[in-house]
Amino acid sequence: MFTTKQVTALLLALGLSSVSFALPQQDQSAKQDMKDAGQATKQAAKDTGRATKKAAKTTGHEVKKTTKKATHKTAEKTKEGAQKVEDKTKPN
Repeated sequence: MFTTKQVTALLLALGLSSVSFALPQQDQSAKQDMKDAGQATKQAAKDTGRATKKAAKTTGHEVKKTTKKATHKTAEKTKEGAQKVEDKTKPN
């Protein structure tokens, strides 16, 4: 078992070590700030590229689907018109 002295020493050590982790780092240089900003910009560009790729893919799919629908509808109407002309020109 722990004695009162050991518990007190342990609590004191934990308290002092946690304070050192809680303090912000003051020694970061301007050079490191520039590196961090560059990395953030690079990551943002990658994210934008991925989003653009996904949007282009989705848009391409939708365009293909819509074009296919329009083509089928046009072909249907063309057949319908051709049938009307054939019926009108057919001798009785």
